[in-house]
Amino acid sequence: MSELTQILHVVERGDENPSERLLPLVYDELRRLAAAKMCRETENQTLQPTALVHEAWLRLTTGAEARWQNRGHFFGAASEAMRRILIERARRKTRLKHGGGQVRLDIHESELADTTPDEKVLLINEALERLQAEDPEKARVVVMKFFAGLTNREVAESLNVTERTVERHWAYAKAWLFDAIRREF
Repeated sequence: MSELTQILHVVERGDENPSERLLPLVYDELRRLAAAKMCRETENQTLQPTALVHEAWLRLTTGAEARWQNRGHFFGAASEAMRRILIERARRKTRLKHGGGQVRLDIHESELADTTPDEKVLLINEALERLQAEDPEKARVVVMKFFAGLTNREVAESLNVTERTVERHWAYAKAWLFDAIRREF
């Protein structure tokens, strides 16, 4: 059993505060995952990877009892927390109260995009929720790969499946989501 898994079990029993020993072991990995996700965001994104990691950490360790079976389970929960943070942020930015979809344009731009990046994230999330209802395992693969930037190997460890299964689920889910989003337009 890895050192991380041992610490997760100690934390689960309530013997220790998660921040003391767990955070130093997972912080760099969480930061890498957040940075990978944030590099795919637009230039006008104000959320920094560090802030995303810190908010995800707070969600993981406060409120409900933290129960992680192993490293993969922990990082799966972290990817879901990051996804929820990004979705909530996109929803908040598209509300009328906050400018509701108005996009700041450069006078030199000749082409206008049909949707803003936040609207795209929301479209993906809506389609992902429909996929979750149809096939939860494939939806979990999307969350872990798209929102947290996990590799196929990391997703496979988290879900206790083979890398080939992750590849098949990812290919299916991408096609399914593309078709679902295309039908929206």
